[in-house]
Amino acid sequence: MTDRELLDRLRQGDRDAFDAIFRDHYPSAVAVAERIAGERAVAEEVAQDVMLELWRRRETVSVDESLRAYIVRAARNRALNHLRHERMKVRTAPHAATPTVTPPDAPSRLAEAEIDAAVREAVDALPERCREVFQLSRAQGLKYAEIAATLGISVKTVEAQMGKALRVLRERLAPWLPGGEPE
Repeated sequence: MTDRELLDRLRQGDRDAFDAIFRDHYPSAVAVAERIAGERAVAEEVAQDVMLELWRRRETVSVDESLRAYIVRAARNRALNHLRHERMKVRTAPHAATPTVTPPDAPSRLAEAEIDAAVREAVDALPERCREVFQLSRAQGLKYAEIAATLGISVKTVEAQMGKALRVLRERLAPWLPGGEPE
């Protein structure tokens, strides 16, 4: 049965069509999500969410390419969103933690907050692909080859994007670096 036929049957609420799509494409969704998230359990949850959303939106889903490409892209996007969410939890965890016995003095807290804000702002200001490569490398610890496979780009492109990210961040964060000059 073709993707088009499966989608037509899915739109009509055919559970057998959904089961066939699930069996055929779930492993690919898990594999892509696991490469990004680095954890099998998270990858399976991401793939299940993608499939559940496909069922929920079955009547209005628009698939322009192959069904596999649609599901893999959805899994990739959800896994990246999961990573962003986890990084945000890590970033905000120190602020949510109970205060230490000897809190740092106000000037050092202010300086730390300024630096944190400057780093976040600098990373957020990177072009999208550049930011994606930087975050997968630094936040997730992926190697350049893994980033290339995850994003479907060449290792040379990863190297170029990483070099650009580091150059831009060095420039933007110069005032906070030792010996840095204010802008």
